[in-house]
Amino acid sequence: MKEYPIHIDKSYSKLNKVISNLKPDRVAVLVDKNTKKHCLPRLKKQLKYNVDVIIISPGENYKTIETVELIWKSMLKLNMTRKSLLINLGGGVIGDMGGFAASTFMRGMAFIQAPTTLLSMVDASVGGKLGVDFEELKNLVGLFNSPHCVWVDTKYLKTLPRQEIKSGYAEVLKHSLIADKAMWSELSSDEMPSKWSRIVEANIGIKAAVVEADPYEGGMRKILNYGHTVGHAMESHFLLTDTPLLHGYAVAIGMMVENELSANLGLLSLIEKEEINTYLESIYPCTPLHLTKSEVSSIVNRMTKDKKNANQNILMSLLQAVGTCGYDTKVSKKQIKSALKSSGVVAIID
Repeated sequence: MKEYPIHIDKSYSKLNKVISNLKPDRVAVLVDKNTKKHCLPRLKKQLKYNVDVIIISPGENYKTIETVELIWKSMLKLNMTRKSLLINLGGGVIGDMGGFAASTFMRGMAFIQAPTTLLSMVDASVGGKLGVDFEELKNLVGLFNSPHCVWVDTKYLKTLPRQEIKSGYAEVLKHSLIADKAMWSELSSDEMPSKWSRIVEANIGIKAAVVEADPYEGGMRKILNYGHTVGHAMESHFLLTDTPLLHGYAVAIGMMVENELSANLGLLSLIEKEEINTYLESIYPCTPLHLTKSEVSSIVNRMTKDKKNANQNILMSLLQAVGTCGYDTKVSKKQIKSALKSSGVVAIID
């Protein structure tokens, strides 16, 4: 992947210059109904360009190839070409799908990621991962491709409900746990922060450094998946119920279960496991999850289809200490089920 600039809380004159240098024949902004209402007016006011607007439905359950087809059809209707520009204004779903649509339309056109949620600012917009969910599996179809740039405006965070901020905060905590012990000490000593610019910049720095070292996830980039093997399986399972989990809540649950598993394997000390999980439980008091034995088996089976697996083995990225994470640790279904129960995250209702 090519390197690309990440602009954090810069003057919009910079964004206008970026667009001017591209010389696009058309500029379109991809939004959902939420970012159309709360974020698009600010962007349009700051841009010196007339923009077309493509609107899609919000939410993970619309992160599908069918929605991408709607984006492609809108691009065709707007007479967009490979010399056009798409600005993805929204959270991770918008960024993933918009980037995927732009990268494949006419074999590729320029796009800018303009994240509006904490989750997308610190995680989804950086790293070049694009795609959609398929067959009830998270991000199964996609590609790696770089945006022209990432435009981060933390003022958009003021439009978010607290639960969305908490969802993004899980990725902030993840970054500190895998790579920055000092940040974890600072964050875990208090309640969730209220000022974000410095924290967003630090987290983007962590992710960008990992991605630069391993752009195509052949090795150490896998540490960014800490909490996600279990978390994605949980998120996919509950997406089909009346009580879906926000991504960050699912990742927080995933971190707690994977910490239990890591401690059971002798990788993470019991003291650090308890310290981490106690703080996570204070921010995300959404457990225990009441599941049947059949549902637990279904969730664990989802983990066998994780993209990071190899040779039919479930491979996880597990903490070894605060600030240190390993990857490609082979685990069994039995070990995962045991950790689900002993962590207190799951209560069997059979």
